Amino acid sequence: METRYLGLGVVFLWFFLGGAGHFLLTDAFLRIVPPYIPFPLAAVYVTGVLELLGALAILVPRTRASGGIGLILLTVCVTPANVYMWMNPQLFPDISESLLGARLFLQVLLIACIWWSTRRD
Repeated sequence: METRYLGLGVVFLWFFLGGAGHFLLTDAFLRIVPPYIPFPLAAVYVTGVLELLGALAILVPRTRASGGIGLILLTVCVTPANVYMWMNPQLFPDISESLLGARLFLQVLLIACIWWSTRRD
């Protein structure tokens, strides 16, 4: 059970800091929105709000499981941005191609960590 709280802490920090980043580093997040997504600025802000709400939801035992499901769905929904980066590494020269590929694998691990740390006993 104690290791589950460690996972919960990782998930919280990932989404809380990431959500805040959507507002503090908006231009960086705008760069990774695929061009076929309409209203990219709105997409960045909406996903930032959802990340923050999900992070806060998993802190409350009563809302933890539903918050976890929401974060899993959100993670799946933002996957196109990671695929876009991986398929267009020339647009992101400051990030190594191997790291862009690793992000997709890490996303699968993140989903597993969300599920494991937020599910009901």
